Amino acid sequence: MADKVKVAVLISGRGSNMLALSEHKRKDPDRAYEIVLVASNVPEARGLVLARRLGIATWSLSHQGMKREEFDALLDSELRRRDVELVALAGYMRLLSPWFIERWQGRILNIHPSLLPLHKGLDTHKRALDAGDSEAGCSVHVVTEALDDGAVIGQARVRIRPRDTPESLAERVLAEEHKLYPVALEQYCAALREAEAG
Repeated sequence: MADKVKVAVLISGRGSNMLALSEHKRKDPDRAYEIVLVASNVPEARGLVLARRLGIATWSLSHQGMKREEFDALLDSELRRRDVELVALAGYMRLLSPWFIERWQGRILNIHPSLLPLHKGLDTHKRALDAGDSEAGCSVHVVTEALDDGAVIGQARVRIRPRDTPESLAERVLAEEHKLYPVALEQYCAALREAEAG
């Protein structure tokens, strides 16, 4: 098969979606992507420890006191040094600069805990409950300059139960994220390789 798409996963916390992406790859090595780097703006992020245990290279730097574009330029330099072709945001709690998004246009994916275009931004589970929605869920989308606004490439739905709290709903949605993201990333990377093959 064609060379695997080299992916960098960006995290800020425990890295549960990064683990799901890695496990998916490990269960069937003949996948369209390979995680070559896990990067974080939080040097103490638990997910970095997890990545190292999995044998994945890591990079971290605190963004504190830095301009957004200055930090993103350092991140971009590391991604290019490792020949990264696609960036997967997995609990990366920092907005990317317009410069970075333009430089990686069509090559950044994100997983968001709502059924986009509903409930962009934060507090998605509470907002879904407050709105009286019958369903919640998660979406994988292409990142653009507008918040949570790029093309949606995959969704998973979760029925909202009468006694749900934001916490109970978040737990069930996260379980679906772990199933959805690897499949969506796999399909997107396979499509990238097909497009390149022309």
